[in-house]
Amino acid sequence: MGILDEDVARYLDDLAPDRLDVLREQEEVARRRRIPIVGPIVGRWLHQLARMIGARRVFEMGSAIGYSTIWLALAVPEDGIVYYTDGDPTNAREALGYFQRAGVADRVRILVGDAVKLLDQVEGEFDLIFNDVDKHQYPDVFRKAVPRLRRGGLLVADNVLWGGRVARGETDPDTLAIREFNRLIFSAPDLLTTIIPLRDGVSVSLKL
Repeated sequence: MGILDEDVARYLDDLAPDRLDVLREQEEVARRRRIPIVGPIVGRWLHQLARMIGARRVFEMGSAIGYSTIWLALAVPEDGIVYYTDGDPTNAREALGYFQRAGVADRVRILVGDAVKLLDQVEGEFDLIFNDVDKHQYPDVFRKAVPRLRRGGLLVADNVLWGGRVARGETDPDTLAIREFNRLIFSAPDLLTTIIPLRDGVSVSLKL
């Protein structure tokens, strides 16, 4: 899934510097098993954003096998923390093995369950919240996540262009939910938002 021209997407992937072997392995596993991950270009973008704001506390909503979690964990300092969330305990166990191999297991806290509900169970503000949950939950994420960000923190969301369906007026529940999320992040007076047309669209909202 993506909105970029395939040649452009391939060109960007080829530009990416070498990365950890464990990340390349996850990319192959995801391709073979059709597990949705953000891929190397968006992963690098997440890593860059986290480093740009000096993120120390990150909450990831929807982590699957932990691919984007590793990119984020590599960006925070050694005493930083990234919360991994997924509803499938099998995914969580698999992700832990990847975290150990990447050398970031001590910076990751694994939580299993509904990410929106899990956010309520973790106290404190966050520097960055990454939203990649089931798409019908996106408006709920907006309402839950924005109050939990510090000023100067970032709410980042994947799949906000949804293969172009958000622009074509399609009316399935997932598309409607993403359209509503996009409306909310652009109309919120305490957010400054841009959508970056990488992969399937990534929104970045700065809390003012």
